[in-house]
Order: sequence, then C-alpha cells, then structure tokens
Amino acid sequence: MSLFPIEPRLLLGPGPSPVSARILEALSRPTVGHLDSQFLAIMDDVNARLRRMYGTNNALTFPVSGTGSAAQEAAMANMLEPGDTVIVGVNGAFGSRLAEMGRRIGATVVPVEAEWGRIVEPERVIAAHKTNPGARVVALVHAETSTGVSQPLTEVGAHLAGTETLFLVDAVTSLGGMPVDVDANHIDVCYSGTQKCLGVPPGLAPLTFSPRAVERIRTRTQPCQSWYLDAALLADYVGEGATRKYHHTAPINMMYALHEGLVIAEEEGLAARFARHKSVGDSLQTGLVERGWTLFAQEGHRLSQLTSAALPGGQPEAPVRAALLRDYAIEVGGGLGPAAGKVWRVGLMGAGATQDSVDQLLSAVDVLLA
Repeated sequence: MSLFPIEPRLLLGPGPSPVSARILEALSRPTVGHLDSQFLAIMDDVNARLRRMYGTNNALTFPVSGTGSAAQEAAMANMLEPGDTVIVGVNGAFGSRLAEMGRRIGATVVPVEAEWGRIVEPERVIAAHKTNPGARVVALVHAETSTGVSQPLTEVGAHLAGTETLFLVDAVTSLGGMPVDVDANHIDVCYSGTQKCLGVPPGLAPLTFSPRAVERIRTRTQPCQSWYLDAALLADYVGEGATRKYHHTAPINMMYALHEGLVIAEEEGLAARFARHKSVGDSLQTGLVERGWTLFAQEGHRLSQLTSAALPGGQPEAPVRAALLRDYAIEVGGGLGPAAGKVWRVGLMGAGATQDSVDQLLSAVDVLLA
C-alpha cells in the first residue's frame, strides 16, 4: 500500500487509547449507505447500548459525527441562546473551553473557578446558582483530562433537579471507565468521545439529552447556531422508526467500531470494567509515588484512568517524555496550562488499562531516571 510507514506505539497518553484487534477488524467491514437498513439497525443498537453505558433511559441518545469537542459544542449550542446565563465550573482546560463556547454563543458566563488540580466545590456551584436562579445551564467537567481530577456531580444534580436550570456534564474521559449515572445524577445533557475509555478510534462522540433538554430544544426562540449540530435536525435522522430524514453522511465504519467497542464493554460487564480501570490506576499511582513522583490532582478526587504526576525533584518532564517515546515507543502526555512542563498525564483507558501497561511504563521510567 502507498502509505507512510507508521510505527506502533503503546498509547498511554490522555487519548487516543489503544484499539483492540476486534475493533480494528470491525472498521474493515463493508461500507454501506448511511440509510441502508443494515446500517440503521446497527445505529439503533449503538444508541441502545449507549443508554446502558450512560445509565439513562433518554430516548435522544446517539453518537455525534465528530470527536468529543463536536459533542461539547453540540451540547452548549443546543441548550444556549444569546442572552442566556450559564454557570461553568472552571478548574482545567475543558472547563475553560466550556466557558469560551458559552461566550461565543453570546451567553453570559458565570465561572466558578478552582485551582487547576482541585475540584470545584459543589457548594460553591450551588451558591452560584442561588445567586443566578434564572441560569439556563450549569456545566461541569466530570473527568478533567487536563488535570486528572474527578469532579463530584451528585450534590449539584440533586439541587438542580427541582429547578428550571439544566445540568450539562462533560464525560469525555469518564464514560466507559467509571460510572456516569446520568439519570441518578439528574444530568440533562451529557457528552463523551470514543477515543478514551471506550477504546475506539477518534471520530464519534456519544451524546444524550433528557426529556427536559429535548423540551428546551423544541421551545428555543432561535434555531441552534450550528446547522450541522442542531439536535432538532439530528433527531429526525438518528431516532428510530421508518420516517428517518437524511441529515448528513454518517461515518459508517466508525459506527461499526463503536458498536464493537460497546459489545466488548458489555461482555466484560460494566462493573468489572470500572473495577479494572480503578485497579490499574491505583497500581500506577502507587508505583509513581514509591519512585518519588508527586501526584498533581487533589487527594480523594483523583481519576484512575488519567493520572497527572510531577517527576521526582521537579525535573523537566519533556526530555524524559521524548526519550520514552523514542526508546520505548510509549506515548504519554505533557501538562497543560499551569501544569505545562511540570507533569505527565498518563492514560490507562480501554484496552490500555492493564497491569502490563503499568509494568512496561514503570520499567521504562526506572531506566530513564536511573
């Protein structure tokens, strides 16, 4: 084949994660049309499996054609109109991105800020809502990929459940690696990506809307600013039934891959999958601390699937990270924002969440830092 040579890597960064042979094989299945009955049957099954993964009965649950950032923009653009107020928890890069999207839509953004590496305290979010009870949306990042922080959702969701304000949650790095529990947490809009704990290549972004969110979509005073991401139009294509309307050409083979990834997850069992991610994350964090590394995320609120840690002695991370890729073909991520140049971000997600991944990484680190 006339391709540039691509050397394999062990992908232990913040995404994409390793892709299993079964999913790669699914990608190679015959391409059919996006309105072919065979494809529509697969899409319906994907949507049903996503509901189980999300922990929701939401009828409007489907993968957006794009990466997690596309679903992030779809969530914000469908819920907000110019002049609306949105309260955003900002404690990392992706909370900052939510706030910026709100500003670009023309909403009034009320940031509730916390230091990078720490959670946004739920009582502060609730207090901000009590000060702004007419806010259209409260938005939080469940798993902040830039810092490795796991954000509590339960208290904020319970508070908002009795109000007119919608609860929007970024689950890009949490879906498939830890419980999201959309319905139990009273989440109205939740989005994710395929390339993290689902172990599927980047290209689709699961999104779910509650009945309250669907009502918001139907009662907007202006159409969604994005035609391509307008959930009112997408619903006519992704919804089940014989009256589907053409909207766009879906990425057929990526849908095969997502379907296989969801099948694999259910074969493993969601509880077992979540336990696996926690076990290997704990193993990595213990191993790093034993070697003199400093964990960056707040104790008690650390993700298992994404570990952020500073090298021993505060030494620069980039040269060691480059040597890890060059000498061992292992990819990890560097820090962002205030943590740039200071920490590694190590992902143990999907097929990469194994003890063997931990052992390979720690063995290489021992040599590089000897």
